[in-house]
Amino acid sequence: MNQYKNILIIQTAFLGDVILITPLIRAVRKLFPESKIDVLILPQNESIFKNNPHLNRIIFFNKRKNKLKSFLGTVIKIRKNQYDLAISPHSSTTSAFLMLLGGIKERLGFDRWHASNYLTLKVPHLKGVHKTEKNLHLLSTFTDIKFDTRTELFPDKEKTEYFKNKLSSFAKNGKSVIAIAPGSVWYTKRWPLEKYTELSGLLKDAGYNLIFTGAPDEKSICSEIINKAHLNCLNFAGETSPIDSAALISCCDLLICNDSGAMHIANAVQTDVIAFFGPTVKKIGYYPYRKNDTVMETDLECRPCGGHGSNSCPLGHHRCMKDIQVQSVFDTIENRFKSQ
Repeated sequence: MNQYKNILIIQTAFLGDVILITPLIRAVRKLFPESKIDVLILPQNESIFKNNPHLNRIIFFNKRKNKLKSFLGTVIKIRKNQYDLAISPHSSTTSAFLMLLGGIKERLGFDRWHASNYLTLKVPHLKGVHKTEKNLHLLSTFTDIKFDTRTELFPDKEKTEYFKNKLSSFAKNGKSVIAIAPGSVWYTKRWPLEKYTELSGLLKDAGYNLIFTGAPDEKSICSEIINKAHLNCLNFAGETSPIDSAALISCCDLLICNDSGAMHIANAVQTDVIAFFGPTVKKIGYYPYRKNDTVMETDLECRPCGGHGSNSCPLGHHRCMKDIQVQSVFDTIENRFKSQ
């Protein structure tokens, strides 16, 4: 097998997409143990790779701020680092040009869309399997080994212990701690706030200890739910980095969320998930994969309406989310804890 001295893995999409390449990074390290392995990501996702033992360096492409200037600067950095191999699970033409103009001789990615024209090594983009398996299939170029598909994150032990103690002091009644993450980048991926509010009230009355988590721009919707449901809870939304959110979620018994980055964080720290899927469906490949995870969804002919959701329902009714009943979700939670 050809031994590459410097390898670059590129994923400049959303938080969840970045978490889903962690099995690929681990597998590349196993396959090329002597190589230097770097990752190219957006600056806002930097903390996700904190303490990751498989990486040598993180470099950034700030495409959401002066994209052309950042692109040219990133090309210069790539050229300077003299990579022998680049792997891009993101079928992006921009990523393909970064590899090409960065002078990387061997460029590996999926054989789909326009970006594939600039690759030297291509593999099929599998259908009907989890995205982690699709990503790992890229390595079929080099080996027949079947790698572990489990995602992973490495939050600070001290931070995890801090949240464990904080939640222990908060949850003095001995009942389970449930984290709620009601946000999503896309509006149509959000289960309605009024339903989150109603569910939170039922959980409060049942004695569960609730905490809220999310990005800074999701703090207001968390506060709205808390105020309307008259909750005595902890609101961490906007107060933690993604990797510190991982430490927090790892200390909880369950996460309730949309199809979002929080869902992928929970999987990576082995916390069970109940996730609401509306415009997206499991067969696209981004579902929570652990044994006790549950996807709440409704069977509608208009699903899926896209791979990522949108800012408004194309048909104007948003039934894919509105038809998911609060009582059904609450019963699912109750049955889950009773069966333990």
